[in-house]
Amino acid sequence: MPAMWLSDSQKIGVAFCSGGGLFLIGGILLFFDRAMLAMGNILFLIGLTIIIGPQKTLLFFARKQKARGSAAFFAGLALILLRWPLIGFCVELYGIMILFGDFLGTIASFARNIPVIGPYVGLAVDRLGLGPRNAELPV
Repeated sequence: MPAMWLSDSQKIGVAFCSGGGLFLIGGILLFFDRAMLAMGNILFLIGLTIIIGPQKTLLFFARKQKARGSAAFFAGLALILLRWPLIGFCVELYGIMILFGDFLGTIASFARNIPVIGPYVGLAVDRLGLGPRNAELPV
């Protein structure tokens, strides 16, 4: 088994992000439960801050290229906290797609290597077009 490249605090951050993802999924499954969606967002932000550090987190959200995505993400979070969970989640999802859209290919290629569901994820990734680009090039 290969050694993890994460430090102990970064492993805690991954746990927070995973918990945030589980709360977000639970909030969606419970018909956009406001409390679970808010808790998922807060846990995700805490985990991201622990993984990459406070300064890099602020720089990530404050980049000029990502300003629209950051505004949508935090506006969606505010709408969720102001008791508009469905609209807030849709706005937040738009912000997440802008902020983290560059990582979707990396996440998809990682998901292909999951033992049981990897081939099915690979088929879905190929159909959606999220796989590696220019894979047919000889170089």
